[in-house]
Amino acid sequence: MNRETVLNRLEDSPWQEWLSCSETQLAHIFEPEPGLFIAESPNVIERAVQAGYQPYSFLIDTAFFRENVRRITAQFPEIPVFLAENRTLNSVRGLHLTRGVLCAMRRKKAEPLSVSALGNRVVILENIENPTNLGAVFRSAAAIGMDTVLLTKGCTDPLYRRAARVSTGTVFQIPWYSLPEEPDAADTVRLLQSEGYLCAAMALNENSLSLDDKRLKGIGKLAVVLGTEGEGLHAETVAACDYTVRIPMLHGVDSLNVAAAAAVAFWELRNR
Repeated sequence: MNRETVLNRLEDSPWQEWLSCSETQLAHIFEPEPGLFIAESPNVIERAVQAGYQPYSFLIDTAFFRENVRRITAQFPEIPVFLAENRTLNSVRGLHLTRGVLCAMRRKKAEPLSVSALGNRVVILENIENPTNLGAVFRSAAAIGMDTVLLTKGCTDPLYRRAARVSTGTVFQIPWYSLPEEPDAADTVRLLQSEGYLCAAMALNENSLSLDDKRLKGIGKLAVVLGTEGEGLHAETVAACDYTVRIPMLHGVDSLNVAAAAAVAFWELRNR
């Protein structure tokens, strides 16, 4: 039996409702059970599947329904596949598919934070709201060898479509935990310090060390702390850290975008 349904109107599928929901609404759509998120592109979907996330439904531009995409859908013969022409998909305001493939996937229940399982290189992100920046930070963290990412409540969700797409699916490869309202970033710093971590806040102030300072070399257990795109880290968070660290700048440039700064910092402070 052919389970692939060609759509002339998205109203004839559940995708009309899902695409009209905010990503926060999707996350809570099955409360009290975990809800949905939308993964975009074959690469992102494959990495999500490898990480144990379960597809719920596919929506595919017919022009992209090729061998690599068929290989993914064939793994889940019970999951509905909806096909639509590009003009049908573009009827959804703000959709703008770049890779032609969407998959609604079930979220997992959140795992409790275990400090003993965090690894030697931890990233703490404080209030990073831009999904493009967050996805880029995850991509660098995975590529350069950070072990775990911790996110304060003010951060965007790594499973949001743009964040996961920009990360090239690495949000499914590196462990991450969303912190509750309490503890905040400063409390989390103190928690990690109690477990033997040194914490380095990426911030600009008079007492900051240059990223290449020899005091930052050879640290066994280190947490790198990065703040929001505009205001940076809270003063309390900076004060709680063992080091305040800056990336030396030239030509009068005062700072880098948080995603670029993260990549530089991760490389210099990686576990050697």
